Amino acid sequence: MKTIASPKAPLPVPTADHLEERSRRARAEPMSVLPLGDGLYEVESASDHTYLVDLEAGRCTCPDHVFRGARCKHVRRIAIEITEGRTPPPGEVSVQCHDCGETTFVTESDAAKRHRGDGEAVAGPFYCDAHAIAPGDTVRDRETGGRLTVVDVSDRRADAVRIRAADCTVAEYETNAAYDPDVPVVAAVYPHATVKRNGVVPSSLTVYVFPRTRLEAVVRDEVTG
Repeated sequence: MKTIASPKAPLPVPTADHLEERSRRARAEPMSVLPLGDGLYEVESASDHTYLVDLEAGRCTCPDHVFRGARCKHVRRIAIEITEGRTPPPGEVSVQCHDCGETTFVTESDAAKRHRGDGEAVAGPFYCDAHAIAPGDTVRDRETGGRLTVVDVSDRRADAVRIRAADCTVAEYETNAAYDPDVPVVAAVYPHATVKRNGVVPSSLTVYVFPRTRLEAVVRDEVTG
């Protein structure tokens, strides 16, 4: 799993006079922060030196910490970036949303998942909050443009779930050929069409199963519009 480093750039510096010098430098100097996992971070400084920081222990390999015992600018910069949402906190890593490419954070355990031989577990793809889906959400089929309502989001792979009526896996189904076989499957029904005395009745109770990457989230304005 490739993690993403923050841009090597300065951060906006508050005008408050009480900020001490190390805090000012933590913001004002160009630095790049790369999360390594297990609470460790790599910081590339303005001078192109690279230091290793154990954030939870408050330790850094830079001379300011090693020789002066100071809470150095590198530790401070990581704390600032975590607070402002640019760098993941300990226990999480940064990944890119499959649909929009924006950086989002996931737990280290989710990022480290590996496909098991029986097809039960899937690692990724990952989605930001705007493009994640859950049961009850409206999604769009990329192949037909049709809208569906999500019934379930599984952690089983498309090449491990069989469509009995077609005698093949979800991945093998002809209209799914363009989608990766090792992504999770999503079960969905077509939108509700009939309103009766007892409430809304689905136009069909048939549940269809798709590779996750074939479906895209429909934002709330599109659903209600």
